[in-house]
Amino acid sequence: MTSLDKPTDQGSTDQEADSRAVTEAALFEAFGGVRGMVETVVPGLLFVTIFTINKDLHMSAIAALAVSLVLVAVRLVMKDTVKHAFSGVFGVAFGVVFAMMTGNAKDFYLPGMLYTLGLALAYIITAIAGVPLIGLILGPVFKENLSWRTRNPGRKKAYTKASWAWGLILLAKCAILFPLYWWADTTQFGWVLIALKIPPFLLAVWLTWVFLAKAPPPIDVFAEMEAAEKAEKEREHRAAP
Repeated sequence: MTSLDKPTDQGSTDQEADSRAVTEAALFEAFGGVRGMVETVVPGLLFVTIFTINKDLHMSAIAALAVSLVLVAVRLVMKDTVKHAFSGVFGVAFGVVFAMMTGNAKDFYLPGMLYTLGLALAYIITAIAGVPLIGLILGPVFKENLSWRTRNPGRKKAYTKASWAWGLILLAKCAILFPLYWWADTTQFGWVLIALKIPPFLLAVWLTWVFLAKAPPPIDVFAEMEAAEKAEKEREHRAAP
């Protein structure tokens, strides 16, 4: 190895490290990070805890909905992003409505299960169609929009792999939960569902990070647009009398 090779290797290593850091930050932003996971788990955890203690559907449902609203209020007060908290509120609200209508506490979890199944199918179908859902989600976060579809085949391949990973992991989760929904009691089912909230999610996020960290860097289409506008203004300025 020559002395000229070393800086090149170091530069390549630094570039890979930067790419990994950007990928980690983007995934953290897109999926809500630790706080988003907590907001996802707490309402269901409170529901099953209260129901385990006193078997009171109404009290359990109201407590779960109340804590979801509190989480949104905290984010609003802190002027933080509320999309993950709001999605949690809607999910809990649908669960409360289902459970109250049927009188079956297990139905509190049914909307979330159906959503998970639909999301799993969406990941797989879009991957087969060549427009992987994970790319549609993360493209704007990476400021590349849909440039990966036609201009960056390496990233399209990574997004496709990641979408397959998400779809299969969520399908595996559904394969566990739906049979339990039919034969397990509410308490057993609730605790299993809580236990399966975070691990599959973390596995899917980790695999997404692995695939994207090895992929080519994103094409910043916003920077390209700004550069094009700047060049156009310079041409107009030079052409002006």
